[in-house]
Amino acid sequence: EDAWRWRVHGGQPDSMRAVKSLVSLSARSNVGTALQLPKSARRPVCVMATHADAGPGASAFVSPSWLAARLNDQSVKVLDASWFMPAFKRDAIAEFKAERIPGSAFFDIDGIADVSTGLPHMVPSEAAFAAAMDVLGITPETHVVLYDRMGMFSAPRAWFTFRVFGHCKVSVMEGGMPAWKELNLPLETSLVSDDTMAAPAMAARADPPPPAAYLAKLDSSKIRSRDDMLHNVNSKEAIVVDARSAGRFVGTEPEPRAGLKSGHIPGARNIPFPQVLDEGCKFKSVDELKAVFSAAGVNVDGQQPLVGSCGSGLTACVLALAVFKATGNLIAVYDGSWMEWGDPVRCDTNPVSTSKED
Repeated sequence: EDAWRWRVHGGQPDSMRAVKSLVSLSARSNVGTALQLPKSARRPVCVMATHADAGPGASAFVSPSWLAARLNDQSVKVLDASWFMPAFKRDAIAEFKAERIPGSAFFDIDGIADVSTGLPHMVPSEAAFAAAMDVLGITPETHVVLYDRMGMFSAPRAWFTFRVFGHCKVSVMEGGMPAWKELNLPLETSLVSDDTMAAPAMAARADPPPPAAYLAKLDSSKIRSRDDMLHNVNSKEAIVVDARSAGRFVGTEPEPRAGLKSGHIPGARNIPFPQVLDEGCKFKSVDELKAVFSAAGVNVDGQQPLVGSCGSGLTACVLALAVFKATGNLIAVYDGSWMEWGDPVRCDTNPVSTSKED
């Protein structure tokens, strides 16, 4: 995640050429607060074809202009899924309170999570996720649109979370808040109370979470544990793709979190997550994405399953979304990632490699 610093300064990409486009006056003026649908437990049909970029995973993306034209659409719910590394010295909650896409709510990646492990933003329980969805006014039929304030950084983690709970009507707005601002689209600055901000996470963290109308069903096959990863070191059943920088991968750069070992899970392939992005905010084309993975020795169209990993399970989801765009398939993610694997206290016996190629 620290490799992002050379791409983005103060949340603004060095260039926004990849997201500039004309937006009609009608789209710019069609602004309002997103309304909530009545609660329902019916499962949605996973078919959406309304988005700018073609490819097997096109349903995972919307453009700023697409969203701007649908801010009054009762079937769309916009969520700010921003999260920042401590080194960025930015406050996602404070920035949301100051300004946001009209009608959006805040999705707290660390709050709507399993906090019992001591690791950050771990996938929550079904009951916790469902409780948060009820507070947010989201039903299985809601088309959820996610964005973040870095362009394309933390929103993919929220996208992955929705997907593993069976919510297939979920997309990421390419370019995030920087792209929205670049197009001079409207912002909402009205007061948001602390109670409103905290309510979804409070519901998710309740013991037990309150009964919910939302039906969440976790696909546990997409969440890998330390034991799963230890087994894979020997079995090599899956290819592990590590989204951290090359220096962190081979142990020549220190981890941004103090006390962790340096290196990688033996057998893993390194694809630093900025390599799958253009201008730090938009995914490359399908052919370009396949070429990036191929250069690392990974065939995204192959039969061998893939598992994403990174520092904390966040940018692994950038790679997961890249694979989804290229193939329409959802890969698994090692939820604890290097914060678990590289912790000398928690996992002292885990094997670690510092070779460029194992």
